[in-house]
Amino acid sequence: MAAPLFDDLFTVATLDDKRYDRVSRITASSNTSRDIHLTLDLNTELFPVSVGEILSLAIAKSLALDGDVAASTLSSGWREPKPGERGLADDYDYVMYGTVYKFEEGKSDNIAVYISFGGLLLCLEGGYKKLAALKQENVYLLVRR
Repeated sequence: MAAPLFDDLFTVATLDDKRYDRVSRITASSNTSRDIHLTLDLNTELFPVSVGEILSLAIAKSLALDGDVAASTLSSGWREPKPGERGLADDYDYVMYGTVYKFEEGKSDNIAVYISFGGLLLCLEGGYKKLAALKQENVYLLVRR
């Protein structure tokens, strides 16, 4: 299996569901590295979350288990998979496809990476070394409990 570009466990700290119908903005901190924080818009009608819940979050270039980007783009999209066909998304509860569109430098070696998923946004903030694999490209966000 190909390694994701980013993979970590997060504990949900806040949940703001007042702004939009069916969408909540969560903030969370990494369980393994206290210097990584995220802000994420989720469709909570499809994937309900609550404060204090622990989520596993991964960012990958491809849903193919071997990491082949070409195979991922040739897949059947949202259609039912063919018999025996498996992908990375099968191991997760919530998947979005989007584009890394912005980087901001912070204090010392911290950066912020922004990813848009068709209006739903993700901001990952933390040390450059942990987020260096993220480039300005299309990616998949995968979340599970």
